[in-house]
Amino acid sequence: MRFLKLLYLLLVDTGQSIWLFLTGRKKRLGGKRTMAKLILSTGNIVSGGPSIIRKPGAYRSNLELTNSLRSNFLAAQEDYATAAADDEAQDGKLHANGGVENGAAKSNGNALHVNTETGGRPPVSVWTAEEDGALYVPRIDWSEAGLQEEPSQYSITVKLFFLPSASVERRAQFAKEALDLVLKELDAPAIDLLIVSFPGMSFEGDCEWEADRHNAVQGNDEEELATWAAIEDLHRAGLAKSIGLAEFGSEKLARFVQRVQVRPSVNQINIKNCCNVPPPLTKLAKEEGIELLAHSDCIDILPEGTLRELLGHGLGGAGILADPETGAGGLKGDLAPQWVAKYTAVVRDRGVIENKGYFAGAELTEG
Repeated sequence: MRFLKLLYLLLVDTGQSIWLFLTGRKKRLGGKRTMAKLILSTGNIVSGGPSIIRKPGAYRSNLELTNSLRSNFLAAQEDYATAAADDEAQDGKLHANGGVENGAAKSNGNALHVNTETGGRPPVSVWTAEEDGALYVPRIDWSEAGLQEEPSQYSITVKLFFLPSASVERRAQFAKEALDLVLKELDAPAIDLLIVSFPGMSFEGDCEWEADRHNAVQGNDEEELATWAAIEDLHRAGLAKSIGLAEFGSEKLARFVQRVQVRPSVNQINIKNCCNVPPPLTKLAKEEGIELLAHSDCIDILPEGTLRELLGHGLGGAGILADPETGAGGLKGDLAPQWVAKYTAVVRDRGVIENKGYFAGAELTEG
């Protein structure tokens, strides 16, 4: 078979949980909590992503992310299952017996041991992969990674969302992990701009003055400064040529720039609900040499319930998680999304988006 590994997931209840995960080794939990790391990806949604369903009041980015993840999961299930079934059919041609020829008893080339208990989905082992201690959903063929032209011909931007369930102490790890995945996907040595979005931050109000006033007391200055130090390290290492923030009003930004070593080059804000940029923010950004950019990204991106729906057994789910009613058919535990990275590669001389997609990191904790 041409695939390097198969991933087998098995959950068995025996009074205490025994988890056979990825390597075939049994890990007895013994009352302790263990974690499984999940890496979700959309692939290049410019070339093959789903159309975006617009809904009143909905943020485009969250719809784009969830629709693209669901589409990529389905495509991987179909593509890898067909390829694996073709392999089995080929094996059947070489080892036909009992009057059965051409692998007909194994597969017709269109399915691989379809299990009706999983809603007709192929086995998880076929379309996901374990790499470096993480479960990739779906598996990624890194040999297909890379841009069409030299990386220097592109302007590459990454926006990294730290989600509410992510540990502040681990944000440096998450940032490096997310950036490494994007660089590997685009086969690029560095990105041009890394924008960081912190949880609990927004820029909303009946007017720009109210939005700016509310923003001043949002978030946590000390946590944001500690995280920024890790972002500065990525900049110093040459992995991100410029670094920026999202959703910082005039007071937040004024406090922030006085305490950092590398000042942000960009501040991205959503002015959808407040009409204009507050004059104090415009003045401060000009004085500090910070470019103000508008965006329409969702603040509450990939909430836990949405992620569980994407990975569950319901309609449109990937079947990774155990059925909540029977407890069978997948992984059990508390699912916590940690981060989302949105990346865009624009051809410099043409202003055309060639590659755009998302990575997301999550952890499943079982106790």
